[in-house]
Amino acid sequence: MALEKFGEKLREGIANIAKKVLLKDSDIEEFCREIQRTLIQADVEVSLVFELTKKIKTKAMKEDIPAGLTKKEHVIKIVYDEITNLLGNEKSSLILSKKPAKIMLLGLFGSGKTTTTGKLGYYFKRKGEKCLVVETDTWRPAAFEQLSQLAGKVNIDFFGIKNEKNPEKIIKKAEELFPKYDIIIVDTAGRDALDNELSKEIKKIAEVLIPDEVLLVISGDIGQQAREQAEKFKELVGTTGVIITKLDSTAKGGGAISACSATETKVKFIGTGEKTDELEEYEPKRFVSRLLGMGDIERLLEKAKSAIKEEDMEDMEKRFMEGKLTFLDLYTQMESIKKMGPLNKVMSMIPGLSAMNIPKEFMEQGEKSLDEFKVIMNSMTFEELQNPKIMSSSRIERIAKGAGVSEEKVREIIKKHAEMQKMTKMLKGRNLKNLMKNFKGMKGLM
Repeated sequence: MALEKFGEKLREGIANIAKKVLLKDSDIEEFCREIQRTLIQADVEVSLVFELTKKIKTKAMKEDIPAGLTKKEHVIKIVYDEITNLLGNEKSSLILSKKPAKIMLLGLFGSGKTTTTGKLGYYFKRKGEKCLVVETDTWRPAAFEQLSQLAGKVNIDFFGIKNEKNPEKIIKKAEELFPKYDIIIVDTAGRDALDNELSKEIKKIAEVLIPDEVLLVISGDIGQQAREQAEKFKELVGTTGVIITKLDSTAKGGGAISACSATETKVKFIGTGEKTDELEEYEPKRFVSRLLGMGDIERLLEKAKSAIKEEDMEDMEKRFMEGKLTFLDLYTQMESIKKMGPLNKVMSMIPGLSAMNIPKEFMEQGEKSLDEFKVIMNSMTFEELQNPKIMSSSRIERIAKGAGVSEEKVREIIKKHAEMQKMTKMLKGRNLKNLMKNFKGMKGLM
């Protein structure tokens, strides 16, 4: 993915700086040239790039080094601070104090508004809010079905009137339901360009709805053009923020974010993938931290918390302390890891590991191992999952055939379980509460 290459180049530059025994001004000059090339390739506006690198050079060469930092550490901190400033600096949260809070999404055709409407609804649902998504796109025939299906998939309520051509009527009818909800999210129509007809329609919807937040959805692949879109829509209906989509597939995401920042249009959310849960609040410091390989441990913990229920963790802690972990526990841990997302994304959030540029092949092998072990466990009976000690040669042969793997693979997972059991018995009786919160039970399986 191109955005990964964007971050990879920045990390390589920082790694080269870190290797230097004695950091010279010429090293800083070369580093800044590499940053320029990387940001320009990511479609960040040239004037912003040169302004950024000028600041980095000036501070790195002329500022006094703070006590406790080496020159290399000082330079890396300057780079982190300045790129963070370029991409927005401070987090900008939604202001949703009213009940129900009303959010209106708008943007051009193909920006991903409808998908983002479903994602945003799911985001609020996970926070315990009762959501209603409303479809007012009367131009695109599939819009009604698409949002209806998305809402059904994540179990949030949907309202629309099929074949109704007047979006104002849809809003007025939907208003009868509003008092039942905490959050109302309204999807609107888009066009290939912001024409008079679309402008009038958006204005009318805003007048009827009176939204608390008006969010412009922009595709990350448009790069610097995001600036013009942000300015036009802000002038038209007073947008309160931006959601940038498709940041998983384009280097131009850097251009879109920096362009919005330059117009003082705050980016509120970013779409990091196609899945329903791959929408996150945009926090510049975390975003830059991940790009530079410094990890995002807070985000990792948030994902882990949402993937693993507290009561499940407590039950597993108890069994761990008693030395009674079963295959069922292993299976639960695998499910939890899968819920947290692809291994490469999870690894990118771990400080240290994120900067190691772990080969893609290794990540893919790790994913494959998890999937393979799940298939093996799916071929076990409930009794076998609960009591691995009953495994016999005939059972192993049956499980291997059912999973379509070799008997050696089945024996491998049995061996890993035995090693874990041995470890828990050795630790039995000690205070394992902190260990359990960090232990995922899977490191030895990959």
